[in-house]
Amino acid sequence: MKNINSKYWVKKLDLEPHIEGGYFKRIYQSEETIHLSNLPDYFKNKTNGENLEYRYICTSIYYLLEKGQVSKFHRIKSDETWHFYAGKPLNIYTIQNGELLTYLLGNNLENGESFQITVPKNTWFAAEPLGDYSLVGCTVSPGFEYVDFEMASFEDLKKDLIDLNLMNEDNNNNNNILKFISKVE
Repeated sequence: MKNINSKYWVKKLDLEPHIEGGYFKRIYQSEETIHLSNLPDYFKNKTNGENLEYRYICTSIYYLLEKGQVSKFHRIKSDETWHFYAGKPLNIYTIQNGELLTYLLGNNLENGESFQITVPKNTWFAAEPLGDYSLVGCTVSPGFEYVDFEMASFEDLKKDLIDLNLMNEDNNNNNNILKFISKVE
């Protein structure tokens, strides 16, 4: 599989543009569903005008980011496990306990990369490829629905980050955090 590039994967896997950036395709949703009454209360909040009575137990997607594309800071109500498939490694940034943490998703364990990384529910996170492209998978349980998806604003992240130097727009050592924010207020 020499000379494989991102365009090959977009075509081969029939990927479509994703609202976060990059390309995706849902490849799995469980046949089984679960009634909202059996889920924690935070799944029962009506958002985006939708209120789903049943949820898939599990869903997964292919997700591809090309050089220069990022998955902006967002959070969902379920744990999300990222799996590495092809291309170059990918940084996943999370904000946990007031700290910005970086995880390296890839296939070179000797280089500190991990084949899979799980982002805990309700955690702000973002991602960016470290080369021409990264092809990954994302598995969510209970299954992903857009009503669970929330994009972060600058103010959202300021509230959750203790190290406010990371939020200083003039700071050059902040991993250019602003490129990971959907809307700067």
